[in-house]
Amino acid sequence: MSAPTRAEAPASGAPVVLDISGMTCASCAMRIEKKLNRMPGVEASVNYATEKATVVLPDGTSVDDAIATVEKTGYGAVLPVPPVPEETVGDGAQPPTDPAVAALRQRALVSGLLALPTLLLSMVPALQFDSWQWLVLTLASPVVVWGAWPFHRAALVNARHGAATMDTLVSIGVLAAFGQSLYALFLGEAGMPGMTMRLQLIGERGAGTHEIYLEVAAVVTAAVLAGRWLEARAKHRSGAALRALMDLGAKDVAVLPDGPGTTREERRAVERLAVGDHFVVRPGETVATDGVVVDGQSAVDASMLTGEPVPVEVGPGDAVTGATVNASGRLVVRATRVGGDTRLAQMARLVEAAQSGKAEVQRLADRVSAVFVPVVLVVALLALLGWWLLAGEPTVAFTAAVAVLVIACPCALGLATPTALLVGTGRGAQLGVLIKGPEVLESTRRVDTVVLDKTGTLTSGRMRLVDVVPAAGEDRDDVLRLAAALENGSEHPIARAVVAGAAGALPPVEGFASRQGLGVAGTVEGHAVVVGRPRWLAQEWAQHLDDTLTERADAEAARGRTVVAVGWDGRARGLLAVADTVTPTAREAVDGLRALGLEPHLLTGDGSAAALAVAEQVGIDPAHVRAEVMPEDKLAEVQRLQGEGRVVAMVGDGVNDAAALAAADLGIAIGTGTDVAIEAGDLTLVREDLRAAVDAVRLSRATLRTIKGNLFWAFAYNTAGIPLAVAGLLNPLLAGVAMAASSVFVVTNSLRLRRFRSTTGG
Repeated sequence: MSAPTRAEAPASGAPVVLDISGMTCASCAMRIEKKLNRMPGVEASVNYATEKATVVLPDGTSVDDAIATVEKTGYGAVLPVPPVPEETVGDGAQPPTDPAVAALRQRALVSGLLALPTLLLSMVPALQFDSWQWLVLTLASPVVVWGAWPFHRAALVNARHGAATMDTLVSIGVLAAFGQSLYALFLGEAGMPGMTMRLQLIGERGAGTHEIYLEVAAVVTAAVLAGRWLEARAKHRSGAALRALMDLGAKDVAVLPDGPGTTREERRAVERLAVGDHFVVRPGETVATDGVVVDGQSAVDASMLTGEPVPVEVGPGDAVTGATVNASGRLVVRATRVGGDTRLAQMARLVEAAQSGKAEVQRLADRVSAVFVPVVLVVALLALLGWWLLAGEPTVAFTAAVAVLVIACPCALGLATPTALLVGTGRGAQLGVLIKGPEVLESTRRVDTVVLDKTGTLTSGRMRLVDVVPAAGEDRDDVLRLAAALENGSEHPIARAVVAGAAGALPPVEGFASRQGLGVAGTVEGHAVVVGRPRWLAQEWAQHLDDTLTERADAEAARGRTVVAVGWDGRARGLLAVADTVTPTAREAVDGLRALGLEPHLLTGDGSAAALAVAEQVGIDPAHVRAEVMPEDKLAEVQRLQGEGRVVAMVGDGVNDAAALAAADLGIAIGTGTDVAIEAGDLTLVREDLRAAVDAVRLSRATLRTIKGNLFWAFAYNTAGIPLAVAGLLNPLLAGVAMAASSVFVVTNSLRLRRFRSTTGG
């Protein structure tokens, strides 16, 4: 099999993503980022957790120039290779393990098996037979040379470029312990038969060359390798959400090459599907790409994509999204978006962009890491000189210096932010919440006001029949049945709502006629039926509402509903009330936002009556309602609130919301809305449920809390550990274990975000 070709380079000015190899800590990422940003006009961000660099190149600077800069810094960089089709992987097969993780596991396992007897022999006098120290040397040497080779190699590369990283600390510490032991064994007294040692938490004052530290060199290496392996495995798991997202898509599809209405099918790889192709989706199959149903009725399960557990009924004319699952009937779908244009691909790009970016708190950690390692080297040297020259304690001086080098490794500091971002954004994608960038996390913490669009956000955005009011002596079912039969010939949204509200078969219509914007007329079951505006029935057909119907029509209009009159055979027989109804979960969502400390406001282009009616149903203060607003008015209202010192979140779904979404401190776009709104928002809600906005804010805040908790423990660990090591109160052996444990703690703490639960129970 030939090697996969490299991906095509993006156009000039577009962000370029490079896969970076050879990084071992946050200091490495910081060095690469600094070198790239020194290139004229280049803007770069390097993420240690994702091992990617996002680079914006000016005209005249090529991707190869950026790659060369990274390589000169001592690391590798390539454009991401396209995924290889999994044609040879069976349906039940598991994807192969990351080879880098597997190699690290092998190195850690072998080093651990050799370090354990080294530790026992060195620390337990009862096991120390004559010349035991030479067996320990035999066991420890492969660990120091082969096991710790990644640290030594990275330290050499960094040294050639005049830099120091965490690997420098580990390498110097391990080699110092090993070198002192060799000196004591071959030139000192430690190689004599009968030499014994015992477990000590601190260096022994007055000890000379009869002490060896082979167990320190071996165990520190094994501990750091184990921490690296657990860290790499956790990073691999933390990116599982994005990989799972991409794996949702279908691998092949049954295409109807002769068009809809034909039976001949042709099986194709989904990559060969084109816009306009018609394909079949059988029960249990995954919808291959975004499209529109042209034939068939079914329920589509979108839970893996949106987090919404209830299947959605679809039929001819309804849009379906790629990667959703057909739950029941056979569907024929016309492809409208393929490849990178599909909603699944857009979601994946948003998630990956969020994971590759940096929050302000991470930039602080990066700046600290950049100066941390050189400072630690100076502190270790001062500890060595201080104990040796001033106190005359060479053994304590040596153990103190090695302990400083080992305890100070800034692994936890570098992992604190990116691992939490990886897990948090990945979990959000599983729940139908897409976080566009890490800086969004800071916004959710400060937001105190939320501005809600009405149509499509608090309401369904679709007209629905909400009431039927018969005149005195008329039957409710007759009013609805005759009106629905007549409206069945119209495509108006109000007509569709009336038809949808009628149950059972509808009688045929004769002589159907429509008056644009006024109503329809025709003959149904021998009756001359008229349905339309009350004023039209009165003026055109002399069918006037009686006092009771007039009063009821005024009451319905005051509630923001659209009133349609129904009459036949020369007399008004009843009313139909149609409205864009509040979604069942809107009140719960508004209460949830308020519980998070956000004061809700309502903006809508509808009339005041409709706006106030919706506000009453969902629990928004009438004083915070603005009706009949144009798109520029929505923008002005957001800016007015910001001028009052408020930090504003805006939730919307339409083109008319885009400007306000972009201007708000936090823009939350309903993903079922327009692409313009989604592009303008900071957070995108994939499912059509405002409660997802509550989840978005809760998850963002939980991720930010996790980041700050990680940073606190990482800083606290180094702050407490380094002084103890300098004071000679910390054995290098324990320092190595503690350093590895701190990295594992930070990653494990971040993985807790995988257990985040939606307000809807997802």
